[in-house]
Amino acid sequence: MSSSVDKSSGTQSSLTGKSIVYGGIAWAVVSLLFFLLFGITSPEEDTPLWYLIGTYVLELLPFLVAALLCYRNWRSPTIASGRNVWLGIGLGMTSFFIGGLLFGWWELYWGLNPDVSPADFFYLICYLCVGWGMILAVLPRRLNLEAWQWVTVAVIAAAGIALAVWVLLATPADSTAANLTVVPSATEQAASPRTSASSMAPTAPTKLPTSATSAVPDEISEKSQPAWITSIQDTLNPLSRPVNFFYIVGDVFLLIIASTLLLAFWGGRFVQSWRMIAAATFSLYIADMWFKYEDATAVKYESGSLLEVFYVFSGVLFAIGAALEYDVSSRSRRSARRRA
Repeated sequence: MSSSVDKSSGTQSSLTGKSIVYGGIAWAVVSLLFFLLFGITSPEEDTPLWYLIGTYVLELLPFLVAALLCYRNWRSPTIASGRNVWLGIGLGMTSFFIGGLLFGWWELYWGLNPDVSPADFFYLICYLCVGWGMILAVLPRRLNLEAWQWVTVAVIAAAGIALAVWVLLATPADSTAANLTVVPSATEQAASPRTSASSMAPTAPTKLPTSATSAVPDEISEKSQPAWITSIQDTLNPLSRPVNFFYIVGDVFLLIIASTLLLAFWGGRFVQSWRMIAAATFSLYIADMWFKYEDATAVKYESGSLLEVFYVFSGVLFAIGAALEYDVSSRSRRSARRRA
């Protein structure tokens, strides 16, 4: 009787893992087609609002699913790589999801594109939590890597650092000062009630289509950007340089630790799940580097560019990695019971 129950639960678990893998692949393909078909516009055209909303949906839902799957691993007593490992990664996925919601609200509702927003607080938590989870996965393992594996880690680290330095050099040194001079404070707005979002557009580019903001009266523009929003921007803008630097350092660190984890699990039973985690980290690195480069160099940056599809890939790969880890751990536990 118990063996039949184990078989039925094992089949259900396997099907659940397969459905997550197939669903993730389908989501990634649909997202890539969406970015390819609708994300390329001429320089004279503005990005449609419906497209921007679609990119947020495609990017954030995989991170929400990944968070739920990581919490499932955390609650499972059979998880092999450690429950706290997946708790850390799950908290990181949740933080990224919340940060994406805040960033979308900041961008699509308020029509703002500041260097630093409240969403960055949750993005920073995401880096810390994911890094913490990966470190917990490395600590119990003896890193007896072969020479070629250490060389591989060194090459990946050198390439990641080189690209990060290039992005930093591409960022204008006076970008923060420019943002501070063009964004009026709350008192300045009160003294000049006719100041609106449209008057700041040439110096503080918005991610919303200009067609959606140009026809808006000044009175409505003032209501759409209250004084407390401007006050938050004035407070956060000086943090632009250190926050961006932290992102780049965090991306490089996650890239190195993910590569080390992948090689540490090389040839083991759990290599497939950590391959997905490493690929997810690599995708996040590509998307972040592109976002930072475009945001620093573009005259008018609008989200939803083609390479931002790697955010979708990152969330999908994190979800697939969590699902594969759960399935392999469950099968290993059932095999041990049968041998006993």
